[in-house]
Amino acid sequence: MAVPKKRTSKAKRNMRRAHDAINAPVFVKEADGTVRRPHRLNLETGLYRGRQIISDDAE
Repeated sequence: MAVPKKRTSKAKRNMRRAHDAINAPVFVKEADGTVRRPHRLNLETGLYRGRQIISDDAE
């Protein structure tokens, strides 16, 4: 069985855990007031980066 030869210091342990924090999800507020996740299509309006991707006729 693998056993560590030396005790891991608090500094090394905390450096390893530096990226383990949970972050709140990010939302982008559009000019028309709707919200969406970054780099995602706005499902309410069908727009992505100012272009109409999903037409209103599909509904």
